[in-house]
Amino acid sequence: MKSRTRLLRIVLTFGLAWTPLGTNAQQTDKLPRLGWLGNISATVPTYEGFRRGLRELGYAEGTNIIIEARWAEGNLDRLPELARELARLNVNVMFVTGDQGLRAAKEATNTIPIVVIACDPLDSLVASIARPGGKATGLTCISSDLASKRLQLLKELVPGLARVAVLFNPEDRNKAAEYKQTQEAARSLQLIAHAFEARSATEIDSAFAGMAGEHAQGLVIFADALMVFHEKKVADLALQNRLPAIFGFREFAEVGGLISYGANLREQYRRAAWYVDKILKGTNAGDLPIEQPTRFELVINLKTAKALGIEVPVHLQQLADEVIE
Repeated sequence: MKSRTRLLRIVLTFGLAWTPLGTNAQQTDKLPRLGWLGNISATVPTYEGFRRGLRELGYAEGTNIIIEARWAEGNLDRLPELARELARLNVNVMFVTGDQGLRAAKEATNTIPIVVIACDPLDSLVASIARPGGKATGLTCISSDLASKRLQLLKELVPGLARVAVLFNPEDRNKAAEYKQTQEAARSLQLIAHAFEARSATEIDSAFAGMAGEHAQGLVIFADALMVFHEKKVADLALQNRLPAIFGFREFAEVGGLISYGANLREQYRRAAWYVDKILKGTNAGDLPIEQPTRFELVINLKTAKALGIEVPVHLQQLADEVIE
């Protein structure tokens, strides 16, 4: 009798231990899955901004949503492969960044809804801003439209500015259009803009060497995954070469760049969570208008300005959303 009782206890113990595990696995399989296709790495502040947005909407990873994250680590050639991997996982919605990420995702699937954040024109990839149609929607930070404002800010900071270097990655097909806008803005401000291309960290070094040869007095950096991935390197090289530089996002100024002017990326990523939530609740991605920023922020690094021997006008400091000292 005692042996039968002991056996029963063993069966019950193992049964109770096994049942929750099986149930938990089944529940996890039923959770909505988000595929994250990142250009850079999990350490970027924008990723945490997105996750914060999800938490504000009531999502908790592993409890009511699963995030399948894949990172290109600045190597955009990996995006198609990573997009196909997420498509094979049959995620419920895919989040991507940049024009390259959107292209990779659309080539990998024509059924999974896509949310994108990109700073360049998306008109070749969606039907319209108000009604994108198809399976993709998201947010744009309108970087190229700010070319004139960025040059004006640089001119205010650098008395006698005449020659401006423009650094960008030509692998991003939209940068040619952005450079054209910058050239037009430069002419209207009586500046000469000279393009310097870089497809890798090594080419960034070469580009700065070329800027010295062209006697550049200021620098505009176009944002893309490569430049953002190497923003600290770019900021350091600009300082070493005594080039006052302006970038599109505050993260550049935070790592030592002189000045930035553009949309708040962290806020945009937080806002992107709303799109994911809407799609998971049944809204068609193509019915959600692409959102554009309503304000842009100016960040100035006074420590870098001092190192460059630049006296930042008081009115610019007053206009700035943040002054880093």
